[in-house]
This record gives sequence, structure tokens and C-alpha cells, in this order.
Amino acid sequence: MHRVSLILSNGSVSELLQSIKRTWLFNVRGDMLAGITATLALIPDCIAFAFIAGVDPMVGFYSAICMLIILAFFGGRPAMLSSSAGSMAVLMTALVARHGVEYLFAATVLTGVLQWFMGVFKMGRWMKYIPRSVVVGFINALAILILVAQLRHFHGESWGMYAMVALTLAVIFLWPRLSKAIPSPLIAVALVTGVAFVVGWNGKTVGDIADIASGFPLFHMPDVPLNAETLLIIFPYAFSLALVGFIETLLTQDIVDEMTDTKTNKDREMKGQGIANAATGFFGGMAGCALIAESAINVKLGGRGRLSNLTAGVVLLLLVACFGSVLKAIPVAALVGVMLMVCFEIFDWKFLGQIRSLPILDTVVMLVTVVVSVVTDNLAFGVLAGVGLFAVSAVNRRRRPLTQR
Repeated sequence: MHRVSLILSNGSVSELLQSIKRTWLFNVRGDMLAGITATLALIPDCIAFAFIAGVDPMVGFYSAICMLIILAFFGGRPAMLSSSAGSMAVLMTALVARHGVEYLFAATVLTGVLQWFMGVFKMGRWMKYIPRSVVVGFINALAILILVAQLRHFHGESWGMYAMVALTLAVIFLWPRLSKAIPSPLIAVALVTGVAFVVGWNGKTVGDIADIASGFPLFHMPDVPLNAETLLIIFPYAFSLALVGFIETLLTQDIVDEMTDTKTNKDREMKGQGIANAATGFFGGMAGCALIAESAINVKLGGRGRLSNLTAGVVLLLLVACFGSVLKAIPVAALVGVMLMVCFEIFDWKFLGQIRSLPILDTVVMLVTVVVSVVTDNLAFGVLAGVGLFAVSAVNRRRRPLTQR
């Protein structure tokens, strides 16, 4: 009997090891290098989105760290990176201004609870109603918004800033001709940081635009009254955050699925997002969702598995908690160069080349999605406008008399 149980035990262990290998260790080198590189794109976003929400930059970093690590285990879409997001940060501004950051933490926890229920009730199937033209508009609007955000860094800067950005881009696009062993954005940031140190360049660094306080995120119960009044304050914000996070996450999931030619579970992803956001609120972070730019770069650089998510989270944690001086020394110009590369890579150039052969409705819906997103600086508004226009057009086509068709 003992022998049989031992055999079964050994079989279970073997199956467990095989499962770990299939899930985590099938692409170790690619996942780790992609995760490390994607972290560079997360740094400016963490800072910028925290400023939008009106909170300390460390809140943005803690949000990214918690979400990346937790979703590595609970998410439904491996290699899709999540963090604080601009469209969600905009919704937090009024809450922080009126009630303070502790209410933001409480709202983040409630956002996670609502998203978990979205996964439980299988709301992911709703995403099949979003047309392809809206998805393309979503991607292109994001590329434009990132570009506009980077151009602000050039205001009032000397020629040195332009030179450093140009050097970063040159290394990013030329390095692959020499070697593809290490992702070129990682080489570019390291090289430009070294050049800035050697020549004594006094341009802006990460430390100049954000106060990086070294330390690990610690468990923190939101300091708010546990009563109905608090719930009435945070619920409208949490509901809006949960809805925007739902839209952006599942749109991004569709895009990453298409990039990797795979199909992943949207409801599991929403449950994971719920767990991640709820936990983030207890560790001093702000609500977040999947990020298309960072996810696309992660995939393009070879990230395929959960190890890429975990690597990005752990590397960001180490940079913030243990290597703050290194993080502070990175020139803003190097990160701007990386983000400009991201703009170029994620923009759907292929769609532009097909415009003449596409139905006019597809082109109009795409343009409306882009224009509304850019004008409002909110991707969720653009998606809603695009879907609304497509739906109205579809209804009108059905109602049109046969003689007019």
C-alpha cells in the first residue's frame, strides 16, 4: 500500500514539474530578457500616471509591482503586462483631491472586488461585440497619445536632449544588426546612461522628475471609516475604474492573443485583475489594468509566458527597493527614446495601407475612435464612441428599405 502511494506521489510530482515547465520554463531566456526590457517602458508611465492622479510617484510604482507579480500567477493572459493606467488615473483625480489618498486605496480595493465579480459572471463574452476598426483605433490613438506625452519632455531642453534621444533610437534600431542576443532597448538605455555619466551630461534624470524613496511595498489597511458613507463616496469611482479597466484589459488581451496566435480566457483574466487590484489597494497602490504598449513590446521582444510578467515585477521591485540610485541616474532622454520606439512599433501601419480597399464605415469608426481618444486624452471614451457609432450605423442599415440598399 505504501509502495502504491509512493508511486502515485512520484507521478503527481512528475506531473507538477511538467506543468511548471509548460507554464513557466518553456521560454526562460526570452521571457526574462523581455520582462527586464519592458520594465524600462513602465518607469515613465508609473511616474506620469501618479502625477495625473495627484499622488506620490511611489504609488504608481507599487501599483505596477503588485499587479505584475500577482497577475503572473492569477492572470488569464500570460505575457500581458498590467500597471497603473492613464485612463484610470484621470478618474482618480477628483477622489484624491476631495477625500485624500486613503480613499483612493479603498476605492482600488473595491475596484478589484467588482472586477472579480465581472469574471465570475463571465462578462468577458461582451468583448466580441467590439469591431476590429475600434481595436485598430484604440491602438493608433494610444501610439499618438504616447508620442504627444514624449514631446513634452523636449520643452525648454538643449540640443543635448535631442542628441541623447537620437543616440537611444540609433542603438535601438541598429543594434539588432549586430546581435539579437539582448533586446536593443536594454542595450540603448544602459549605453546612454553610461555616456551621460562619462561626459557629465546634466540633463534630466528619473531622479529629477520623481522622488524615489527606496523601500518595499508594505501591507496597509486603508485609513477610512468602515461605514455606508465611505461606500457611497468610493463606489461611483470604483465602478468607473472597474468598467474602464475591463474595457482596456480585454481589448489588450484580444490584441496580444492575435499577436501570439493564441486564445486565452477573458473571465480568468478579469478574476486575476480583480485579485491584483484588491491586493494593490492594501499595499499602497492605485487601480490599474493591462497596458497595450508595454504588453506589445514584451511580446515583440520574445515574452510569451508568465515568467515575463514575474520578471518585470521583480526587476521593478528591485530597482525601487534596492537600486534606487541606479533608477534615479537613468536619463529621461533614454526613456523617451524607448517610448518613441514603442509608438512606432504599436501603430498599425498596415491598416493605413488598406484604407482604400476597406469599407468607408470601418475607416470612419477607426478615425472617430482615434480623434475622441486623443481629444479627451482617454482611450475608454474613444472606444465607447467608436462602438456607439458602429452600432448606430448597423441599426440604420437594418432599418433601411430594400429599395434604398
